[in-house]
Amino acid sequence: MNVAEFRASLASDLPSKEMGFALKALWWDAKGDWIKAHELAQEDEGSQGAWVHAYLHRKEGDDSNAAYWYGQAGKKPFHGSFEDEWKQIVSRLLE
Repeated sequence: MNVAEFRASLASDLPSKEMGFALKALWWDAKGDWIKAHELAQEDEGSQGAWVHAYLHRKEGDDSNAAYWYGQAGKKPFHGSFEDEWKQIVSRLLE
């Protein structure tokens, strides 16, 4: 699956069962359900989940919590648009 196919999957009611927690979190975020996205990001205890968790807290406006999760993910805080960060994370997770 690539980013375009991932975006196309947003027309469905539910994400693919083949997606991991981090990708499902980004899927729900794109559907406008921050709470569901956050719950799924927390389910992934690895660096991918931490990266998505950081993005979600940055989007929420909680920069200090986001900074903590970027550190857990081994990433520098992102300063671009939410859309650009979302695309970057989705692209990496689909590799």
